[in-house]
Amino acid sequence: MSRVLIVDDEPQMTRALQINLKARHYDVATAPDGATALQLASRNPPDVVVLDLGLPEVPGIDVIQGLRAWTSLPIIVVSGHTDLADKVAALDAGADDYLTKPFLMEEFLARLRAVLRRPPAIDEPGTVNLADWRVNLAAYTAVRASGKGEALRLTPTEWRLLAPLLRNPGRLVTGRQLLRAAWGPGHEQRTNYLRVYFSGLRRKFEPDPTHPRHLITEPGIGYRFEP
Repeated sequence: MSRVLIVDDEPQMTRALQINLKARHYDVATAPDGATALQLASRNPPDVVVLDLGLPEVPGIDVIQGLRAWTSLPIIVVSGHTDLADKVAALDAGADDYLTKPFLMEEFLARLRAVLRRPPAIDEPGTVNLADWRVNLAAYTAVRASGKGEALRLTPTEWRLLAPLLRNPGRLVTGRQLLRAAWGPGHEQRTNYLRVYFSGLRRKFEPDPTHPRHLITEPGIGYRFEP
């Protein structure tokens, strides 16, 4: 049974989608705003997110970017915004599809089935070598590649910071994306959090934490993982 997370602040729209999806045996969760959506998605990742752009406090674009910092799950935007610029911005941010309100339920369901049929991204790694450690991103384990299988313990916050980097080797992940992924909306200016946590991650992974070769800082922008 596929799990769908509906993110919309319009109760009537949420109820209509929920009724139609449950009638077709989908497991449905709902969120009235972006902050709640990001929390629910991180605690119990759905198979697909159905997202309105015009959300209170945390805009839909920020929700897309927050999700894309750590997951490739399908995102369908259903929005009353009809401007081409809004559609392009949502797709550029990482949405998989865009449906303008009002829409026919049959079309929505067809697009939902289409994104759920897509295979996972083939380039997303399952296991990544980081210095002398073999990191399993599905099992959230880190075991020393040499020796007798010594395991490394990471906190949940450390995993939320590390996973987006390892899933995007060589690519810059912005500080704002990492802060949203680890602590949620409202913490985008807490760059001191990143300095503290990445210092700890380098002590755990890097042979020489003072001269990191793998967890690289791009000053004022974000971080990169170099294999």
